[in-house]
Amino acid sequence: MLFARVILVIQMLALAGLGLMYFVRPHEMANLSGMLLMAPAAATDVRAYYGGLQIGLAAFLALALSRLDLTRAALTLLVLLYSSLALARIGGLWLDGGAQQTFNLLALLVEVVSAGLAFWALRGLPRR
Repeated sequence: MLFARVILVIQMLALAGLGLMYFVRPHEMANLSGMLLMAPAAATDVRAYYGGLQIGLAAFLALALSRLDLTRAALTLLVLLYSSLALARIGGLWLDGGAQQTFNLLALLVEVVSAGLAFWALRGLPRR
């Protein structure tokens, strides 16, 4: 149970931090992956999707830390989300020629490790 809580805390802090950075500095954060936000609508979309969504996920993880009955749901959510991101990123790397995409290769590593750790924590929870 302690391992599950540590995973949730780490993910909550990472998602909240990244979400805040995308909300406050969308141009700089988008540039990390090579995106260029050409219009105010693009910056607003990055603030909402990359910022707001990650902040919302962090809030759910914080709630799961305070309510034991949500721990399993939060870990399941992390496994599904990070697995989906990793699979989509693999598809994108294949379609777009990913050998030289350092950002995406590092992001893929983070996603695979995060999904694996969340799955490991989920498997370690006691059965109901």
